[in-house]
Amino acid sequence: MNQEALQLLVSRTMPYGKYKDRLLADLPGHYLGWFAREGFPAGELGSLIALMYELDHNALRHLLDPLRNR
Repeated sequence: MNQEALQLLVSRTMPYGKYKDRLLADLPGHYLGWFAREGFPAGELGSLIALMYELDHNALRHLLDPLRNR
């Protein structure tokens, strides 16, 4: 995990699906869990969603708070 990836979580939006245009950092836990069960997308998007899943699963979402208003 690096700071650049964490910054992307608070600046990139979901490009498709039910939560289209929502920040990756704001995706709900149940949606992240669905990806964990069904498989993460390929490429950078999948890596970022997997990182967000780990943060959510381990109750570490608060680590993103200082990055939100940069």
